[in-house]
Amino acid sequence: MSIPISIKELVDWSKGAEETNSELASWLNLLGFKERKGLEKFLNTPLVRDKSMARQILRSWSGRKLLDEVSDLILMDEDSSGESVLDTLENLLEKKDEVTTYDLLNSLSVKAIHIDLDGWIEVANNWRNELNKQQKLISDLLIMDEISVKREESNVLPFEIKETEYKLIPLIVPHRNEPLNLEVWNPFFREENRKNWILLMPGLGGDRNHFSWLARSLSHNGWPVVVIDHPGSDSQALEALVEGKLPLPGAEVIPDRLNDLDSVIKAKESGKIDISVENFVLMGHSLGALTALLASGVKIDDQLENRCQKVLDNLSLTNLSSLLQCQLVDITLSDRESMQNLSSIIGMNSFGSFLWQKNLDNQINIPLFLTGGTFDLVTPSISEQLGLLISVSSSPLSRVLLIEGASHFSPIRVEGQMYQSEGKDLFNLGESIVGYHPLSVQSLLSFEIINFLEKLEQKKSIPSNTNLTKDELKFHILDRTIIEKLIDIQ
Repeated sequence: MSIPISIKELVDWSKGAEETNSELASWLNLLGFKERKGLEKFLNTPLVRDKSMARQILRSWSGRKLLDEVSDLILMDEDSSGESVLDTLENLLEKKDEVTTYDLLNSLSVKAIHIDLDGWIEVANNWRNELNKQQKLISDLLIMDEISVKREESNVLPFEIKETEYKLIPLIVPHRNEPLNLEVWNPFFREENRKNWILLMPGLGGDRNHFSWLARSLSHNGWPVVVIDHPGSDSQALEALVEGKLPLPGAEVIPDRLNDLDSVIKAKESGKIDISVENFVLMGHSLGALTALLASGVKIDDQLENRCQKVLDNLSLTNLSSLLQCQLVDITLSDRESMQNLSSIIGMNSFGSFLWQKNLDNQINIPLFLTGGTFDLVTPSISEQLGLLISVSSSPLSRVLLIEGASHFSPIRVEGQMYQSEGKDLFNLGESIVGYHPLSVQSLLSFEIINFLEKLEQKKSIPSNTNLTKDELKFHILDRTIIEKLIDIQ
């Protein structure tokens, strides 16, 4: 079912013209505009406040893909490609600093827009179903036959540990025009006490400074840590986006990130990085976690394009990582063998549920420790951590740490966050985005990651349990058996 709406009648009605078309008023009421003032406010709200950044987003793969999908639901006369909208918007951005919905509609060389009601209803139902699944996950965990346990704080550390510092190493690599900046954290006591070193990779738009709190904590507990910056997809890249200098980075950065990872491992093996232990753990946040999984040698199956077509048609905004995953359809990744000396992968807010479906022939026997939060709409836990573990890991040591109230951005520490919830960051994310107090989440993450690493070196598993508490946080440590029960309940 499609609703045709004349652009001229729409604008005239919002400005108070006589209701020459009562059918238009009826449709507007159904769409939620029950009075002209509401519609007028909507039409005059800026679609774009920063034209430089907007133009770069529109030119990115993700921006174009979203525009394509919206264009399938709101058609401009016979144009279903979105090209007329994109061209008109870019022309307006050449002339104006701010562009409103009215500006866009008034400048389009079409007479009517056609709203696909069936399509919007399907999208709304999909969003509702995804949100219901996430809400149901918490209630299902509450009824699990597990005893609530208060976590002991034997190895919880103060936020600021002064006795460990890092050495900054610029690493020249053949695939980059600039050196990779590495933080190398070496413990003061003999590192032979630990059997692994750790390579930590930030997510898209993140940098090494965001994870100094974790590197310091791990180093203080005896693990050598290397934290890497990825040029082109770090915080400087996002700053360039905001300034309108570079497009929004996406999955096209993954090949370079994999080369960065390989270069660091080779530098360690050649002695350029002074760490004596051979075995290592790959650790990452978001895209950094995905890079670790791809580096391990697990193969993306050949049904990705079919799955992504369904996902993108549904225009799901409850799992924004789906855009990055589906962009990999257009990116060639070279085949990789399983990595020697890789002991484990630790992924904070990891994703990859569309890349790997449950397939016993395509699993890796490497222990995974995946962490996530119930307040994460970028990489929702039920699909992107729980579903991911089921899909790619056959190790009985693998676990998922699920923290209630934590978001996708909770692990990121920024300047000033010690004294206020949001801290100083490029986008000044507030509590509505960051979730429950991030410092408490970071303390819990440090505690449980250390706990997992200690058990890993003893070749033991950490106990799984639901309804655990630490301070005011409630969290759950889930093994494959519990996860399969939860997914069956869903």
